[in-house]
Amino acid sequence: MEQMLERILESLIFRSRWLLAPFYLGLVGALGLLLIKFMQEFIHLAPHVLEMSENHMILMVLSLIDLSLAGNLLVIVIFSGYENFVSKIDTGDSEDRPDWMGKVDFSGLKLKLIASIVAISGIHLLKAFMDVDKLNKENLGWMVGIHMVFVISGVLLAWMDKLHEPPGSHH
Repeated sequence: MEQMLERILESLIFRSRWLLAPFYLGLVGALGLLLIKFMQEFIHLAPHVLEMSENHMILMVLSLIDLSLAGNLLVIVIFSGYENFVSKIDTGDSEDRPDWMGKVDFSGLKLKLIASIVAISGIHLLKAFMDVDKLNKENLGWMVGIHMVFVISGVLLAWMDKLHEPPGSHH
């Protein structure tokens, strides 16, 4: 009786991972919304490209890169999160399957996440520096400080993972 109860409980707990699937579907929806925003920015940029200053053009391109990085981050979180916590994604023999799929564990996902956040933060900082004359120096200081917190957090997370790595493994 006790073993049967234990098996039922463990089965229920194991199957509860499927409660995460709607979260990943929501992130797929967010990726679609991000695509709409990317296209909106691109369509807004295209007709004015010939009359834009070089700095304004660079700022617009940085905005597109920023949205692209956010999209990449969503894909990494969707694929890795689903495969790590819900179920393996069966892509058959598709040659388009990204090499990293199935190989990014929670630690790798965490590092990819912080690296993407640092990149996005860096792009926002670069955009701010492009218009540094118009920026409040206190706000700029906060932006640099927050960016450095992200950078230091990334380095510390990588260092902690390295400390946790078993001797002789080559991550």
